[in-house]
Amino acid sequence: MSDAADPDSPASPSIPAVPPTPPVPLAALLAREDLGLRQIAGPVEPATVIHWAHTSEMADPYPYLLGGELLLTAGVHIPEAAGSDGETPGRAKPRPGEYFDAYVSRIVEAGGAALGFGVAPVHDTVPRALVEACDHYGLPLVEVPPRTTFSGVARAVWQLMAEARHTELRRVTEAQRSLAAAAARPDPVPSVLRQLARRVGGRATLYAPDGGEVASAGRWPGAQARVGAALAGLAAVVRPATDGGSGKPAPSSASDTVAGAHLAAYALGTGQGFVLGLAAARREPGDHTIASVGAVLLSLLTGEHQSSTGAARSSALVRLLLGASPEEVAPLLAAGERWIVVHARPETAAAPDAVAASALGAALGSPLVDVAGDAVRVLVPADHRALVAQPGWTCGASAAVVPGEWRTGDTQAARALARAVATRAELVRHGDRPGLAGLVPPAEAAAHARTVLAPVAGNPALVETLRMWLSLHGSWDRTAVALSVHRNTVRQRIARCAALLDTDLDDPDVRMNLWFALRAE
Repeated sequence: MSDAADPDSPASPSIPAVPPTPPVPLAALLAREDLGLRQIAGPVEPATVIHWAHTSEMADPYPYLLGGELLLTAGVHIPEAAGSDGETPGRAKPRPGEYFDAYVSRIVEAGGAALGFGVAPVHDTVPRALVEACDHYGLPLVEVPPRTTFSGVARAVWQLMAEARHTELRRVTEAQRSLAAAAARPDPVPSVLRQLARRVGGRATLYAPDGGEVASAGRWPGAQARVGAALAGLAAVVRPATDGGSGKPAPSSASDTVAGAHLAAYALGTGQGFVLGLAAARREPGDHTIASVGAVLLSLLTGEHQSSTGAARSSALVRLLLGASPEEVAPLLAAGERWIVVHARPETAAAPDAVAASALGAALGSPLVDVAGDAVRVLVPADHRALVAQPGWTCGASAAVVPGEWRTGDTQAARALARAVATRAELVRHGDRPGLAGLVPPAEAAAHARTVLAPVAGNPALVETLRMWLSLHGSWDRTAVALSVHRNTVRQRIARCAALLDTDLDDPDVRMNLWFALRAE
């Protein structure tokens, strides 16, 4: 297997912003009439490509090469004896080609793509021994005429790379549009696969969690039996385990080359085991970007079909609208009896959109997502997975509640989010651990709360301000941030509460009493 993604990467395939810069075919550089380059040794193959140009006069350029270069040299490093094609009077005859054998072998060992030799001003011709060495080691040797500068060759390489990049970007953009249009068709999954097969020039297959083919499109690049079996095997590598084992996570993508066919497999982000497999006769720089877009679209399309999530959610909504209770519809949504309500706000100033909200829901493990103004609400089964902070989001979570307490959980999550924003915390959970308040019967605690808070009960703004102010330890600024009001407004409301309650809010005993009352309200 040639490569595989990091096993710790997210399950859904990432989408590069742009495809990598395509290399430049050596033939395209030789075709530039303004350069006048000429290949005089080494294999002439259309597959020879250049990733960049590098100039060096080192006798051993190996430490300075990254691989894929067109190495340019004027031969300054060549000893006089090695550079002579004939005998030198008064000196021992040098071993033919000894210096150039070592020089060329090191370039090949470093992964150099080709060697460009300038015939001026140091040498009038390319040394014959260098030509022989390049032929021997299979390194393309290009003669650079006196009128062509090395900087001109390097500039031409970058120009060709820029043109190739522009072409590839346009190809990727057109593919993204066609894939989006395919996803909107009445038969979205087959349509997306057909577009993928067309864009990569091969076969696109969607594998089910059990390894069987759901749908496929395009032609196999080679023997169907051999390539098809290899692609199915590659899909099994990235398919997440469904047995609940705690082994090493599967990578989100992998690639291989079998019988000349380039294979790639992408685990879809549904978490259900669907895998996209691609087989093509060639691999272009933008293919991974195109495949990633297709994988995301297929993730969205298959996520609703596996386990009938979409139908269950629709059924639950209809039953609620027709008068059913939350307890009745909860079994349609998930198996868990207890739930956590999460309120989240993006760290950026922009309001969340449906795509970002869906991504957050997927990260939390629930499709039950609602965009409400500048926040997102997610209903998560309490026994599904451990709730953790989400990068890029500020979150508040309720205590675990039963379906009949969803409204209470919603209020708890909203308050927890406000506290998280005020304290600049990534995640704040509503406290659900038992304490001294649990020693008082709920009915008695509620009656006490009504009595204590009666003077301010008719003004919800005062009650909420007092609650938030106490939870933030009397901080005017943080309370103002949490309630989205001016700090002077907070001061005025707290002063009003102190006057109506006829008490000293600087007294810790008073604050504790009020906090218990607000918790029991």
